[in-house]
Amino acid sequence: MKLSLPAGSFRAYLFDCDGTIVDSMPLHYVAWKTSLADYNCVYEEKLFYAWGGRPIREIIRLLNEMQGLDMPVDVVAEKKEAIYHSLLPQLKGIPEVIEHIDAQHGRIPFAVVSGSRRASVEGSLRSLGLLDKFDTLVCAEDYARGKPAPDGFLLAAERLGVAPSECLVFEDTDLGIEAATAAGMASVKVPLPFERTAA
Repeated sequence: MKLSLPAGSFRAYLFDCDGTIVDSMPLHYVAWKTSLADYNCVYEEKLFYAWGGRPIREIIRLLNEMQGLDMPVDVVAEKKEAIYHSLLPQLKGIPEVIEHIDAQHGRIPFAVVSGSRRASVEGSLRSLGLLDKFDTLVCAEDYARGKPAPDGFLLAAERLGVAPSECLVFEDTDLGIEAATAAGMASVKVPLPFERTAA
């Protein structure tokens, strides 16, 4: 599978992390299932992928509302992240995206724009030896409104000193593509794990 990029010359690449650079979504789902089991909370895989890009604490709050639960948000979030970190040795990159990182690294600046917290993003990128390839990381702590709001992408463009119209976004979720479009940026959709295996 090759990623076909939109036409145009771009002065910066902005990448989502989970499911885009790193094939971490299956590991994140394991971490979610394990951490929610204590509370009899159901998190269907389809919903998990639909909510890709949402901050972890927002997901817990929404699950509480939907299922009439009272899970302690910070406790569940910390447990979920700890389980994910324990799974990092199993993490793999997404070759079709890494190929574009390798091809353009050193030619144009790169940023990561993620709904995950910085420790999670750094852990994922470090485990694959990719952390030093990015000029800036924009993570959940850095903005108030998550995807599909454009805030994270606009902040990344500002930090890189590149106009939004000259940025290309790599994303695996519809929320992320919506956020890129709202920021006035072109985007390329990275297929989800089950879409890649079907290809």
